[in-house]
Amino acid sequence: MRLLTEGRPIGDTYEVERYLGEGAYSEVYRVRHRFLGRQAIKVFKRVGTLAETRRMLGEAVLLSKLGHRNVVRVFEAGTVETPAGERGFFTMEYVAAGNLDDFRRSHSDGFVPVDDAVEILVQLCAGLAVAHQAAPPIVHRDVTPWNVLVGYDQNRLRVRVGDFGLARRVDAETGLAGSGGTLAFMAPEALRYGQGASAAGDVYAVGTVAYLLLTDLLPYSDVPLTVFGARHRAPPISPHDLNRDVDHELAQVVLRALEPDLQRRPADAAALGRELAAWQASRKHRQHRPGGS
Repeated sequence: MRLLTEGRPIGDTYEVERYLGEGAYSEVYRVRHRFLGRQAIKVFKRVGTLAETRRMLGEAVLLSKLGHRNVVRVFEAGTVETPAGERGFFTMEYVAAGNLDDFRRSHSDGFVPVDDAVEILVQLCAGLAVAHQAAPPIVHRDVTPWNVLVGYDQNRLRVRVGDFGLARRVDAETGLAGSGGTLAFMAPEALRYGQGASAAGDVYAVGTVAYLLLTDLLPYSDVPLTVFGARHRAPPISPHDLNRDVDHELAQVVLRALEPDLQRRPADAAALGRELAAWQASRKHRQHRPGGS
């Protein structure tokens, strides 16, 4: 049974329009604000009190106030009665085009074009970099295609990092926070240790997203079975071998993001974003050369 039903009011401010989807931790609906129009509402499946909701959303609200174009805006937090009891919710900007998984699946006749995929990844890194550059850094801990919103501004792709509900500040001395997230996108060190989340762990998640965008496959499908041996796994098949539109240089950028040893991985989203932007610049240069491709 879903937590909300279409047409029900939430307080005097919102009316539920339709169900959009769900993840492991929450359900998402489109709602209409009485004065401000359409927004999205995320209702937690387990979080039940306003204090818990506000505690979970502390970092999301902080990041939202920074006003970065690649970070989703959070508007309000509260609680609502559901068939499962009182549940926490927050509202955020609604992006009509949907999430990155919707975008990927819309290319059912082939792979996402490489230039579009890299532009999405560059913007994703720009949004995460805002969090990673905080003092101490804030780590997202759940970068997945379902938590990345993709829309358009004047026919140009615009990406927003969403769902900072699991975000945490790292320890100022160790640079680590408690592990959490979606197994297939978690870095090996986060899978092995309870305190293994880091900015470099978010980079690994972006690498997994990149691999999925470029190949329609996850780099590893056996994560739950190889938690303790994760560091010793062979590297995944090069994206170039699965999609010939991915050149060797881009494939190496993705594989560096998936490096099992976090010391050899780009340290944070800004570092990975620079590598991707450099590839973009090189690609444009090659395309504008006589005979370039």
